[in-house]
Amino acid sequence: MAIERTLVLVKPGAVQRELTGEIITRFERKGIKIVGIKMMTMDDDMVEEHYSHLKEMPFFGNIKKTMQRTPIVALALEGHDIVKRVRVLTGDTNPREAAPGTIRGDYSISLSNNVIHASANHKEALDELQRFFKEDELFNYNRMNVMDYSDN
Repeated sequence: MAIERTLVLVKPGAVQRELTGEIITRFERKGIKIVGIKMMTMDDDMVEEHYSHLKEMPFFGNIKKTMQRTPIVALALEGHDIVKRVRVLTGDTNPREAAPGTIRGDYSISLSNNVIHASANHKEALDELQRFFKEDELFNYNRMNVMDYSDN
């Protein structure tokens, strides 16, 4: 089983509600390694590229406005089967269907304000990581508090 990386975005709704630390803590408490983190604003080109699959939808203008309301926090996470593990922790995209105990189940208010983005699959994760992080913004390091790296 290979080590993988994935992208998570803490969206403006979560930043505005001061949930960033809570969300990051959820991943850290689960033993997921953060290998990149930064706060940034999404310009028009980045929003259009990231949400290109929704660009022709009538609600795209609202997505763009929402994603540019405040900065986002981009996280690069690493571990075994990380895409799947992160998707389980984030919960269903629709907060009405997200299980209690998941990030969306606990913190999302509506579909348009679902507080977090997580890459859906391994290919998407690779593409999205390149969109949000330069190679020198991702770090390789050993965590001193983890003795057995085989499960992370």
